[in-house]
Amino acid sequence: MTSRKRIAAFTAIAVGCAVGALTAASPASAASPASAATGCTDVQVVFARGTLDPGIVGGPFASAVKKDLAGKTVSTYAVNYSADILQTSGGAGSKDMTDHVKQVAAQCPATKFILGGYSQGATVVDKSLGIPILLGGTGEAIPATLAPRISAVVVFGNPLAIFGGHIPTASKVYGARSKEFCNGGDPVCANGFNILAHLEYGTNGATTKAAQFAADKAKAS
Repeated sequence: MTSRKRIAAFTAIAVGCAVGALTAASPASAASPASAATGCTDVQVVFARGTLDPGIVGGPFASAVKKDLAGKTVSTYAVNYSADILQTSGGAGSKDMTDHVKQVAAQCPATKFILGGYSQGATVVDKSLGIPILLGGTGEAIPATLAPRISAVVVFGNPLAIFGGHIPTASKVYGARSKEFCNGGDPVCANGFNILAHLEYGTNGATTKAAQFAADKAKAS
């Protein structure tokens, strides 16, 4: 991608997510990826929201995963990070995601994890998987010893594509259990110049497809 297109994409990340925050439901009423449940569960969804995002993607995704994993206990955790508009908090989000997975894995030896992220939250996931990306500062990768506990990885509108990268090909460890969703026209994942496309993952069926993929992986792991 040319420098000009990268600049346009970076601008779209900030503008698009700000628009999303204004047009989506308020943080008080929006569905969140969730809070950690008490006790151990079969599966835990760990999701990182996008910039200024009240839960327009993580909420529907987590709900769909629970539906697809009927018969299993499923808890959720919303990565605790600022998701700032300057795109500088991905590293901090990665540390929180990784620390949380390490803590729960130690407390709950049988729990499997589904990792997810939207927009800047996808950058959080990239860094937690050990994939370098020139956004968000230094992150922290999930230890290799815990890799077998990660059943699936799903991201939406991943800025990694701006640099020509994609999780399925960038990670030898997690690639086969990863899936990326990039809407046609979405500039944040280098697929066009329609910023509204970046805001449609929670309503265009992408979260339903992503949940089915993740649930299938969780059932097989």
